[in-house]
Parts: sequence; C-alpha cells; structure tokens
Amino acid sequence: MDMDIKRLRKEFPVTKKYTFLDHACIGPLSHRAAEYMRAFVEDMCKNGGVHEDGWVEEVEKARGLTACLLGCTAEEVAFTKNTSEGLSFVANGLEWKQGDNVVITNIEFPANVYPWLNLKEKGVEVRFVQEVEGRIPFESILAMVDNRTCVISLCFVEFTTGFRNDLKRIGTLCRERGIIFVVDAIQGLGALRLDVKEMGIDFLAADGHKWLMAPEGAGIFYARHEAMDRLAVREVGWASVVNKEDYLNYNFTLRPDASRFECGSLSTVCIYGLKGALELLLETGIDQIESRITGLTNYLCEGLTKKGYNIYSHRREGETSGIVSFYSSTHNNPQIWKALREKGIILSLRDGRLRAAPHFYNTHEEIDKLLKYLP
Repeated sequence: MDMDIKRLRKEFPVTKKYTFLDHACIGPLSHRAAEYMRAFVEDMCKNGGVHEDGWVEEVEKARGLTACLLGCTAEEVAFTKNTSEGLSFVANGLEWKQGDNVVITNIEFPANVYPWLNLKEKGVEVRFVQEVEGRIPFESILAMVDNRTCVISLCFVEFTTGFRNDLKRIGTLCRERGIIFVVDAIQGLGALRLDVKEMGIDFLAADGHKWLMAPEGAGIFYARHEAMDRLAVREVGWASVVNKEDYLNYNFTLRPDASRFECGSLSTVCIYGLKGALELLLETGIDQIESRITGLTNYLCEGLTKKGYNIYSHRREGETSGIVSFYSSTHNNPQIWKALREKGIILSLRDGRLRAAPHFYNTHEEIDKLLKYLP
C-alpha cells in the first residue's frame, strides 16, 4: 500500500518551517503525540489525580504498542528515563567475576560504553572491536570472543556511520556461545524492522526522541522473559513489587515481569507522547517506513555522488539504515553545515562529517533542496 505522503506530512508541523533531515538527533513530535501530551497535562491541571486509573490504562496501552513494535510480550517491556538507564540495568544487574569480558565497538555512542567501563572495579574487561572504514565486520566481533565473554553489546545502527549491524547473525553467535546479547536500538527503532525474538536479543534499550519521534524521557527497556531473572534489580522502589498499592504490607516480592524495573512513578506525560508516536508508526507500517527511508537515502546518495561528495556510509544490502554520513574533500564541512542550517535545512555534524537522516514523511523534493544548496 502506497503512503499518503501529503496527509502524513500534515502530522508534522516541523515541515512548515524546516527541511528537517535530522531524525538521528532529536526527531520532531507529530500533532498526535503532542496532542496526547497536551490532553494529559490539561487533565492533570483541571482534575489533579482524579483520573489516575485512566492514566494507568493509557500507559498499559503504550506498553502493548511497544511490544508490538519489538515483537515481544507486554510483560517483557519496561518504561525508563532513557537508553542509558536500560543499559545500566544490565551492566549493574549481572553477576560478574574477575576476568569476565564484554565486547562492544569503538564507534558506540557513549550510552553503550560507560556502563561497561564502570565495571572495571569488578575486574571486567571491555573489548573494543575496531571499525573498518565505518563497518563492523562480523569476523572482527568473532575474533574478540572467548570463553570469558559474558556480554556482546552493540548498537542496532552506529550513530556516526549509519552501519546496521547484523543482529540476527550476532544473536545466533550469542546463543551458540551462551553469551548475553544486548542492543542499543535507538538509531534504528521506528525506522527499520526489528524483531527481538527472531534476532535472539536478550536485553534492549532505547529512547523515544529519535526515529520514534516521541519525547525525550520516554525510554524503553526490553528484557527477554527467560533472561530476566539473570538481572538483580539494583534500583528498587514501591512500584517494583507485587501488590504495590498495599502500601503498609512491605511484602518485598519483585513483580514477575519487566515492570519490576519501574521502581516508582513514571513520566506519564512522556509515555502519552510515546503512545501517539507509536500509533502513527504502526498504522503507517514499519516495513513501508523502512522501504520509504531506503528509497530516500538511495536517492540522496546518488545525488551526492554526482556532486562529488564522499559517502562514508556503506550502501551494501543489509548494512544500510536511515543515516547517510558524507563529506566534502574540497569544502569546509562545518561551514557547510552552518550554511545549510541558515537555509532551514537541518542536518547534524558528527566526527567531522555531515549526517543526513530522513524519515518516511520527507520527500524527494526536500532531498533536491539539500543537494541544491550543497557547494
């Protein structure tokens, strides 16, 4: 089914002012996401907590939508503050022994680095797989693994290069070796198809503010049911336990599902926004969204090549994402970024290169505008 791009663009007020191609940074809210948030704030303003039961119902609907997006059960989903918190749940919750190691890459976003480096005092070694011209070869990951490797933790999509890791292949490796597989999904979730069961992922973390186009603070944490009990819950509170509203019973029995990681009151207003964002994405269809983004990025890369730009992002099948990293060898890239911004064309500058990240509602005409103003 073809997308009604004209209708979908009306969902995003950002299109009235900008050529917004920066969804790998902070994505815009749709009308729907913003209206859901406004409705919650208005309700709380006028009624206090009178309608709290309704808020809880909406949060659970958002949990179900998240599970639908990930390909898991709602019982395996927790809401967090951000990606870092979810990754820290894993790093701090596992039982470590001196000499254990974790395999990550040298181009991870810091959210997927510092929780592991923080384990140094426990004697845990962090091994960095080195990129090869923006790629993370599977063979390089395999070469880092030994019988003391406890965790492989990777981004779904690397934030500087746009390289998409082969999660299914890595997940199979982890299953064969008894290694826990952790994924920072923030740079792919909402843009690319992801199925945590099919890919053998044990734990996954993300936040809503990039490709999901939800607010900051709407964090998502997935814990595979069979792996959940391997994590000690280090951050506990009144909401972590069964019968949480039996306030004076003090029955310290953790909830049997991923909600045990929600230690207290949630950012309900952010989850309302996430619910609206997820509804729009799922109604549009993730497969259709991925296909649309692939078409736009291919079109952009063709135009960049004609203009003499260097494309750093690899375009091999299965390795592409919504991110296109590119640079000029003859012009000052930071100055290009600044000049584009003055024209209302919004990109990012990462590692000295320009980074474009279009979403499904962007158009070929917007790509043409970017190409027109590139020197």
